[in-house]
Amino acid sequence: MKELWSQIAENLSFVAVCIVIIGCLALLSRLAERLMPDRRRVSKSRYVSIVGICAAIAAVLHMLDFPLIFLAPEFYKVDFSELPVLLCGFYLGPTATVACEGIKIVLKLLLKGTSTAFVGDFANFVVGCSLVLPATIIYHAHRSKYSAIVGLVVGCVCMTLFGTAFNAIYLLPKFAQLYGIPLEAIIGMGAKINGSIHNVTTFVMICVAPLNLVKSAVVSLLTMLLYKRVARPLFGKAE
Repeated sequence: MKELWSQIAENLSFVAVCIVIIGCLALLSRLAERLMPDRRRVSKSRYVSIVGICAAIAAVLHMLDFPLIFLAPEFYKVDFSELPVLLCGFYLGPTATVACEGIKIVLKLLLKGTSTAFVGDFANFVVGCSLVLPATIIYHAHRSKYSAIVGLVVGCVCMTLFGTAFNAIYLLPKFAQLYGIPLEAIIGMGAKINGSIHNVTTFVMICVAPLNLVKSAVVSLLTMLLYKRVARPLFGKAE
């Protein structure tokens, strides 16, 4: 019975952390949007439909994830689901970005479920926001190609640094705890890929950081290449 209550407490603490972080991201996006000098005005129905379409595309891309086994253990997977989220955010703003990212995760869970005790899904949302939210905020501060490039570069840096630190401090220990696998075993998986890995710090520096950098760079490049081209067919209006 004591072990059962301990597991319940662990799960509840994880849920509480998720709620707090999601709330903070939603609040941050809302505050940033209120300070925008040139906010885009669209009808509520159009706003909802664009967010919904982009979230649905993102959910499909999220389910098409794949491992890079030469960089990290196979439970770390790469997907390009932040692409439609960024397109949505560049058009509608920061609040839409966080909403689209969140709906993407909900749709993925409904369609595919979780294989990481929900830790991977939470990580995808939070680390994804660390890319798309800074990029969207900087772009909307002054909508131009230059600000888009600056925003995406800042987003890549934020995702790489934050994703690496967040994995080391919270995500890896929590995944080991909730999934019931020793943290040492996870580090051992990384050591099989690179012999220089011998603790959490080296694991995230050698495995997680390059993975986040590759993903954010590819998504950012695709966003720059596609945004102008998909603005009319996706949003019904030229940018």
